[in-house]
Amino acid sequence: MKKWVTFLIISIVAVLLTACGESEGSSSGSGKGNYPNSTITIVAPTSAGGGWDLTARAIAKNLSETKLVEKPIVVENKPGGGGVTFMATFATKEANNDYMLMVKSPPIIINNLKSEGNSQFGFRDTTPLAQLTKDYGAIAVKADSKYQTLFDLLEDIKRDPKSVTLAGASSPGSMDHLITILPVYKYGIDPKSVKYVSFDGGGESVALLGGNADAIGTDVSTISQYVKSRQVRVLAVTAPERVSIEGLEDVPTLKELGLDTEFTIWRGIFGPKEMSQEAKEYWIEKLTALNETEEWKEDLARNGWQQEFKSGEEFEKFLEEQEVVISDLLKALGMHK
Repeated sequence: MKKWVTFLIISIVAVLLTACGESEGSSSGSGKGNYPNSTITIVAPTSAGGGWDLTARAIAKNLSETKLVEKPIVVENKPGGGGVTFMATFATKEANNDYMLMVKSPPIIINNLKSEGNSQFGFRDTTPLAQLTKDYGAIAVKADSKYQTLFDLLEDIKRDPKSVTLAGASSPGSMDHLITILPVYKYGIDPKSVKYVSFDGGGESVALLGGNADAIGTDVSTISQYVKSRQVRVLAVTAPERVSIEGLEDVPTLKELGLDTEFTIWRGIFGPKEMSQEAKEYWIEKLTALNETEEWKEDLARNGWQQEFKSGEEFEKFLEEQEVVISDLLKALGMHK
């Protein structure tokens, strides 16, 4: 009888230990080999329909439809302050949430550096996972503008900065403003002397066509539709080499024109600052695979985005280089912290 009782106790203890071990290995989803074990959220820190939103939804859709990620992926819009509001939450309250990712672009750097950017957090307060797309800036004028070349425009600005109105879709110190004054700055003109007007919501193109601006700074993918309809002429692009987009193939780069600079409008995806190594490796692997799928390439073409992929340390190095370019421009504008 004693032997039977002893055997029963040992068996019960063994079962309990096994159950505990299994529970510990799967309780949070961050145990080795178990990630992910619940729904993943990708946040677009803007309203629906914007570039961040479209990118987040394209990523979620393609990861799910290609079965690269079998757990559910949801996209949440968290607008506010041009991405600043959610950035604060992501860097603090969600700092160790392996199940929350965020789509971002140059404002993650700009808002952290400029004096009125209102963000104490930057890309170093995240885990950069991958850059997935790229676009470039374009300096454009109306098709019937007197400015035939970029130097025609720059010379007029040099003679009388206030006689030329430049416009963009973002506030002073933000992305379109930086694109617009980049060639001005590199040409040796004080960018603080330049007249820049902000037209929100893509209104910069309407302002140009309506005669309310002499030239605009915008992104290539946005202006390309107006180039195709022959309403505008692009004087230069901020790409490292000429872009292979219909109507823009012959447009020179700033570097070709002797202005040694470029500006990339990239979009990427970030994890929280304290993301586990397992989750980081998982996402870099999945995003690398996503970049190679035909479904993703088709979505890029559909949205007018160009493919550009960098992950992990390579992406971090790229962000550091972008930070230098943006910092120089903000200092020249007197808008750096």
